[in-house]
Amino acid sequence: QVQLVESGGGLVQAGGSLRLSCAASGRTFCSYAMGWFRQAPGKEREFVAAISRRLNTYYTESVKGRFTASRDNAKNTVYLQMNNLNPEDTAVYYCAAVQNLVGVSTGAGDYNYWGQGTQVTVSS
Repeated sequence: QVQLVESGGGLVQAGGSLRLSCAASGRTFCSYAMGWFRQAPGKEREFVAAISRRLNTYYTESVKGRFTASRDNAKNTVYLQMNNLNPEDTAVYYCAAVQNLVGVSTGAGDYNYWGQGTQVTVSS
């Protein structure tokens, strides 16, 4: 079992940057594929990015070239670097984990563990 705690959210102007972190408990972090999802008010939770156990990454089309997912297994932490933010990126961002997945998944239902979320607000 793993517990996830996100941090790094906040208020930023359009065009700005934020780096989200997700710290995981436990000693088997390297065995988890990690995902980032977001949920805007009145909308369903949507996939943003994922990083596999072998550091392969995958992004939803709207964030390609602007967001970068990475992980530091020594620190049990996954990151989401977000550049050139725009108001449409405003949402609560969640990290999620699934153990022993080959590759990555864009489906929220595939992830077993979720953080509490961190708010990202982008002003125009």
